[in-house]
Amino acid sequence: MIDSTQWLVMGADVKGDIYEGLLERNAEDTKSGAGQYFTPRALIRAMVECVRPEPGKTIADPACGTGGFFLAAYDFLLENHKLDRKQKAFLKHDTFAGNEIVANTRRLCLMNMFLHNIGEIDGEGAVSPNDALVAPPSETVDYVLANPPFGKKSSMSFTNEEGEQETDDLTYNRQDFWATTSNKQLNFVQHIRSMLKTTGRAAVVVPDNVLFEGGAGETVRRKLLETTDLHTILRLPTGIFYAHGVKANVLFFDNREASPKPWTKKVWFYDYRTNIHHTLKKKPLRFEHLEDFIQCYKPENRNRRRATWHPEKKPDGRWRSFSYEELIARDKASLDVFWLKDKSLTDLDNLPEPNELAEEIIENLEAGLNSFREVLGQLQG
Repeated sequence: MIDSTQWLVMGADVKGDIYEGLLERNAEDTKSGAGQYFTPRALIRAMVECVRPEPGKTIADPACGTGGFFLAAYDFLLENHKLDRKQKAFLKHDTFAGNEIVANTRRLCLMNMFLHNIGEIDGEGAVSPNDALVAPPSETVDYVLANPPFGKKSSMSFTNEEGEQETDDLTYNRQDFWATTSNKQLNFVQHIRSMLKTTGRAAVVVPDNVLFEGGAGETVRRKLLETTDLHTILRLPTGIFYAHGVKANVLFFDNREASPKPWTKKVWFYDYRTNIHHTLKKKPLRFEHLEDFIQCYKPENRNRRRATWHPEKKPDGRWRSFSYEELIARDKASLDVFWLKDKSLTDLDNLPEPNELAEEIIENLEAGLNSFREVLGQLQG
């Protein structure tokens, strides 16, 4: 069957789609652990639709996995713009730059990009094998689209004097960071902000702890609200990632030049978590599930946003804003905001299917176990 196919005649989009399909199948195989680097493609596409990258501009991902954000941005540019020869050359060779420290994943990413007609098979690839967090970026970019790896701690392995393997928490001593911490997520948020031009824009997936954690977390949130326009937060449901028990959000922010006044005036929240139930197999996240969020986001003109929530008329509205003053007055400047009632707590006739409930219970238990493992690891030093 393979021999009979004319691979050279087949278009790049077909070969690329086949490869993407294989990667998705691989991610679904929980035994291989491949899902850890695979972001749901529906979520990636929605993030790209909101950011709306333009031709001739640079796009980066400091933890690019198999290159999902690059491919979605590439497709968006081709579908929404009539590119001239110069723009097509820029798109192929100069638009994308990323980092991926896992060698096999980086190899998959480079092949994925090549099959989608990005870059060349030989020469220097657009994806570096270096740890993006080690040093400030050598060049700034127009857009960052990213889902940095989950797991709070950065660590490095080494061999001690007895010849045994040990791990040690890794803190990055960066002058351009607002806070020094071993929390990998907070480091990525700081790094992504430093990657942006003063006109740059970012959309980044982060776990809940980035929204409420104290100490370095509070410092990073306050600085992000002050130095960038953090205009939108999408609250994501559980059951959409291959890593169990993950509660995540998407932060959308635009970088700005230095100013004595905070750049964020209000943050718009879309709660796509409360009373939402997804599972990887029976009810996976699809692009149409996020279309209402994209309409509320108003990518063409964010000034035309209107809340769908009202305390009396629309108490179930998922889209509303909070002012900068309201948010920094909250304990630890927490952005972990909820306003909708969880119907499963009050309406026993409207519970999800038993298998959905079972999956959710397993996710919550696994998330709890992971938290306890982190605590035990800290206690043991």
